[in-house]
Amino acid sequence: MNPLPYTLPAESRIGHVHLKVSDLDRSIAFYQEVMGYTLTQRFGTQAAFLSAGGYHHHIGLNTWESRGGAPAPSGHPGLYHAAILVPTREDLAEFLRHTIALGYPLEGAADHGVSHALYLRDPDQNGLEVYWDVPEALWPRDAAGALQMFSKGLDLQALAALSLPA
Repeated sequence: MNPLPYTLPAESRIGHVHLKVSDLDRSIAFYQEVMGYTLTQRFGTQAAFLSAGGYHHHIGLNTWESRGGAPAPSGHPGLYHAAILVPTREDLAEFLRHTIALGYPLEGAADHGVSHALYLRDPDQNGLEVYWDVPEALWPRDAAGALQMFSKGLDLQALAALSLPA
C-alpha cells in the first residue's frame, strides 16, 4: 500500500461527538446526571451542547431526524461507542462509585493493558466508554517492542477502593 499524501498532526484529537437522540430532555438528564457534563447551550426542543471543564461542547445532542425513534437495531452499522478519557485512575474510580451510587448499570469493564475501561449505554443505546490510559512506559510489549493490547477483566472492587488525592 502506498503512503497517504496527508496525515493528521499527531496532536489531533476528536473534539466532540454529536448524537442523534429520540428524547432530548431524557438525554440531557443522562449526560448531566450520570456522565457529569454541564449543559452549555440548548436550542429549544431540537438540540443541546454539553461540556466538561468549560469547553464549548464535548457532546452534541439533536432530534432533527430521530425524535421519538427507536434505537438502531443490533448488528446494523453505526456508532459502536464514544470513548471519554479521564485524567487519572482515581477519576475512573470516582466515576465507577458514581454509577454504583446511582444504580446505573455498566455493560462491561476491561483492562486492555494500555487502558482501564468502563462501558455503559445512554438512553438511546449509544455505547460509551469511560477510560484511563495506563502510562505509556507500562504498556505491554512483546520481545520485539510491538504493542500487545488485550481484554482482561478489570477488578472493580479494587478500582472502587481507590481515593482521589486530597
